[in-house]
Amino acid sequence: MSRYDGRKPDELRPVKITRNYIKHAEGSVLIEVGETKVICTASTEERVPRFFDDPSQRRSGGWVTAEYSMLPRSTSTRMQREASRGRIGGRTQEIQRLIGRSLRAIVDMKALGERTVWLDCDVIQADGGTRTASITGAFVALWDACSYMLDKKMIEEMPILDFVAATSVGIVKDEKLLDLCYAEDSKAEVDMNIVMTGKAGFVEIQGTAEEKPFSREDTDELINLASDGIQSLISLQRKMIIGGEEQAEIEK
Repeated sequence: MSRYDGRKPDELRPVKITRNYIKHAEGSVLIEVGETKVICTASTEERVPRFFDDPSQRRSGGWVTAEYSMLPRSTSTRMQREASRGRIGGRTQEIQRLIGRSLRAIVDMKALGERTVWLDCDVIQADGGTRTASITGAFVALWDACSYMLDKKMIEEMPILDFVAATSVGIVKDEKLLDLCYAEDSKAEVDMNIVMTGKAGFVEIQGTAEEKPFSREDTDELINLASDGIQSLISLQRKMIIGGEEQAEIEK
């Protein structure tokens, strides 16, 4: 099949990450994945959540958590702000929990110390893959926030243990595709979001069949497709962090 933007089945959309996008945050990026654009900021708070006081939790060190939102005109028609509705929707809760889990998977909480890092992911333009773009961009923002704390001698060592990134894969018209845009995602027979580390460990695999069940063979092929895409995203992250670049991109 011919994809909407002319890409090959195993090709990512153009990806661009710009660091230090927000003046006041300890870490911030704008990540652009095709037409999807997300601002990710990392903020430090010198306290841990209240549930740390619960003896049954048996936690020590710090915490990393996330909030996610979409601007009213990030989509083709205006969405009502969740704040004005007085409650957070189920989709939003699911996504921000996913982002938090993904970043906590690669952080040494004891090295972080008794503090919280908040990752705020705000979608300013949506064209599919907002949750996976949020995870990929939030990692760079988190790294910069931890580097800030190191420079200020708030922590003694870098608490980040590995890279982490995410992408989507799916089956559209019986063809397996990497990094679905909205037009593809909305018609997909199978839709997956996959989160992986730089050492090829899985943090999360979310897979759903919309019309008919998919096979184990389909699953393996989709995971392999996602794995290749995620390694390209991690290479981009690595280029920024090790190379110290303010802006880096994967071009079509």
